[in-house]
Amino acid sequence: MTGTPAPFADPMHAPYAVSAAERDAIAAAIDTDELVQLALALGNIPAPSRSEAAAAQFVFDWMQREGFRPRKVGATPERPNIIGEIGGHGTGANLLLTAHLDTESPSGITHQDRFRYREATLADPEWTQCWLDEDGRLRGYPISNDRGPMSCFLIAAKALNKAGITLAGKAWLTACPGEIGPEPIEEYEGVAYLGKDIGAHYLFHHGGVAPDYAIAAEGTDFGMTWTGCGYAVFRVRIFGRGVFTPILETPERAVDHPNPIYRLGPVIDALHRWSQAWEAASVHDVPGGRSVPRVQIASVRGGAPMDFGAGTEVCALYLDVALAPRQKAADAMHGIVEAMRAVDVEGFDVEPVVVRHGFEAEDAAVAPLAGAVDAATRLARGTPVERAHPVYSSMWRDHNVFNMHRIPAVTTGMPRWRPTPADMASSALVYALTMLAVCGRAADRPAVARAMSVYGEGAAPFET
Repeated sequence: MTGTPAPFADPMHAPYAVSAAERDAIAAAIDTDELVQLALALGNIPAPSRSEAAAAQFVFDWMQREGFRPRKVGATPERPNIIGEIGGHGTGANLLLTAHLDTESPSGITHQDRFRYREATLADPEWTQCWLDEDGRLRGYPISNDRGPMSCFLIAAKALNKAGITLAGKAWLTACPGEIGPEPIEEYEGVAYLGKDIGAHYLFHHGGVAPDYAIAAEGTDFGMTWTGCGYAVFRVRIFGRGVFTPILETPERAVDHPNPIYRLGPVIDALHRWSQAWEAASVHDVPGGRSVPRVQIASVRGGAPMDFGAGTEVCALYLDVALAPRQKAADAMHGIVEAMRAVDVEGFDVEPVVVRHGFEAEDAAVAPLAGAVDAATRLARGTPVERAHPVYSSMWRDHNVFNMHRIPAVTTGMPRWRPTPADMASSALVYALTMLAVCGRAADRPAVARAMSVYGEGAAPFET
């Protein structure tokens, strides 16, 4: 699902030139069966947003066994970020790789899910189960989004160690909670409903990391982008009058009804027209990616079903608006208010209940990282990296967190939908070669071992 090949990344910009011999050694160290088993074991741990603890512990234990010196850093103890590391034994750039632990799924709040999903959808096993099907493809949303890419960079780091390749710069391997969501809105408020704030945001500020570059490891069909959309959720409340049903004089036209629920038709039409104009005007096409922001009504609330005798005075729509980089929530809010002013309602208000802006890396600043991914893709897959399909630069991914803080970051990874074991092994090789191309190679491992015996674990007493 990648775009047209484009020379938007130059392998000559990679900080370190990986040799064919190094590629072969790393490729030989990647055990595809081990990678698949890791992805399946990790993917089959239920971890919807707000319930990532078991998956986080699995990653921590795996990193500890493999010698990546993991630690837990969390805003709350039950939703930690897991941070491991490799390298740092010379002079080289530092790279952070991140993927999220939580998986798209129904919320688990029964009274909420039954009004959002059909029963057959709730029963779909791919929400929580992962397996290798008869066609040789990995099934299950936890692998697709996002513990498959996480498994790929974990095995990539292990392959570097197995191949005896020591990184000069440091690479952080991180697993974060809450990238998918949720967001605190209305009565679903407080720390329990925090999403992105306790994940990569918290990791960046409190995780003891100082990357020169970052990669959000997610499915992109092997494409790459360094731009990403944000979003805002606007609550549009429509006001009317509650009238006791036995005394209601039913109007001929629905739009003349005092109950604001009856005004939803014209309101939705007006918001839909605005959203079409917003989408057309918001396309953001730059070398690092093409963003095509979309708009959708996410939910509607009005009245109380157990208190039905007089209709309702308030009805609310929740409008999910994607924001391209360089757009502000205020830009959308002005348009929504203008659209609502043209609708015949007794009253309304518009409030942004969630705001997250999108970001992009500067082309020149990200060039070394993009060049490293391109060089790695050429070595691993025999083709230049392509600019990712616009869908991958039209959503939130955690490279936004790092670009927000002036750390050049991209998102890149395996096929998003039902990858094969070979796809995952190829992605692991790309990540491993990228780590080497960014961080550079330090002295041989025996020298590192001797130095660590003198200076202690984690020391970097010499340079390349």
